[in-house]
Amino acid sequence: MTIDALDTIMAVMHDAFEPRYGEAWTRKQVSDALITPNTHYLIAGGSAQHVVPEDAKGFVLSRRAADEEELLLIAVRPQFRGQGVGRRLLEEFATRAAANGVTRLFLEMREGNPAEHLYTQFGFARVGTRRGYYRGAVGGPIDAITFAREV
Repeated sequence: MTIDALDTIMAVMHDAFEPRYGEAWTRKQVSDALITPNTHYLIAGGSAQHVVPEDAKGFVLSRRAADEEELLLIAVRPQFRGQGVGRRLLEEFATRAAANGVTRLFLEMREGNPAEHLYTQFGFARVGTRRGYYRGAVGGPIDAITFAREV
């Protein structure tokens, strides 16, 4: 991981996540995740060699354990939503996971997240619920929905 990647992820996260839900991670949380073994990131936008925060359209952060990979975070800047950026990030995430022997993908999202349609179109299905998981939400706790997909 480079400082450029961390700065880019944080810039996209700042733009992409609504503060009222409390879903965005802190810089320390992202930094700690990125130094954890088997944690990976993808950034959409810029060149393959160098992405600067202002060029980034979105990112994925994931973690692999054995033959499973969890999508920890996915974010697309609002001005790039609806243009296929999220779908391309999910496709690359799944392709890389499969190349590393992963057989099942997981993700978790807040109930009511409009990205649910993207996940279900991509083959993810609901497999569980964590009641009241998101506590930063305006209007009270919101459930987290767990999704899985075979690779």
